[in-house]
Amino acid sequence: MWESICLTLMATAGNNIGKVLQKKGTVILPRLSFKLKVIRAYVLNKLWIIGFLMDICGAVLMLRALSQAPVSVIQPVSGCGLAILCVFSHFYLKEVMNALDWVGVALAGAGTIGVGIGGDKQNGSTVSLFHLPLLGISVALLFALLNTWLRIYKSRRQEQELMHSEVIEEIIYGLESGILFGMASVISKMGFMFSEEGFSKIMVPICISISICCSASGFVYQTRGLKHGRAIVVSTCAAVASIITGVLAGMLALGEHMPSSPIARVALSLGWIFITLGVILLVSSARLMALLPRPLRRHLRRSNLENHTLRRSGSLRIKDPSPSAVIHASTLHHLITSPSKEKA
Repeated sequence: MWESICLTLMATAGNNIGKVLQKKGTVILPRLSFKLKVIRAYVLNKLWIIGFLMDICGAVLMLRALSQAPVSVIQPVSGCGLAILCVFSHFYLKEVMNALDWVGVALAGAGTIGVGIGGDKQNGSTVSLFHLPLLGISVALLFALLNTWLRIYKSRRQEQELMHSEVIEEIIYGLESGILFGMASVISKMGFMFSEEGFSKIMVPICISISICCSASGFVYQTRGLKHGRAIVVSTCAAVASIITGVLAGMLALGEHMPSSPIARVALSLGWIFITLGVILLVSSARLMALLPRPLRRHLRRSNLENHTLRRSGSLRIKDPSPSAVIHASTLHHLITSPSKEKA
């Protein structure tokens, strides 16, 4: 179990850090197209190609982890990728992290340990062929409900001639993308379980192909939400929905059960809760900091500024970091999902 958790952490680190490196690499590149000159420019860009390879390796490691452990363990742990990304940006990109960012990282780390302790005691699982159609129907009905709700709010906004999207629209796009991301992991796991239970080996590539389609659809929904809404709302809803979908679908459709030991059951449940809270804090830390009492907020900002000044003065003795390498922690998740801009 711990091997699978380590693989998941490596995979999600590769995915998240890889996307940020690709994003930074595209700053000096033209818009991606199938022209030979453009493709050659991307391949020769060291930063972009490193990020691309890290992203691919992360996807392969994630599939390996899903083949070994329950999706109700792997999917929540994959949410720790944002915590790893924040730590990476702090030490490598010289980024400032506020107190709530560190609390989020600590919660995600503690949650991972809890999931590892509880997940290690989970019983074996088998695919429930009876529950699979119910899962598909439930997801379809949920999407129909969310899309109907979305159309109602869109029509109301058009009637009132409002330009900005309402928070309900941002929540719906985030939930839809998160559900698709969670289902992508569930379907991949399903392929490995079918193979283990004696079905044809071709079920593995079929399920992985469907999983890729789910992930691509999830990115489409998330991009729509980010285009017109606030990244903080869309990203938070997507992350939480992805974790909840993976856990519920794993329990209901893939036959994954809670551990029989009370201590392991509590550890697994607390692990899920801590990881979810950690992800929410990391995505919304800037907004939450603004809600703190003014004296406490000033004290935390002063401490962060002093620490950043000390670290920056120390790093300047070794290497002068490029100013373009600094990305604010509260925008990291937006950078991962936002489309790159064409060079002016």
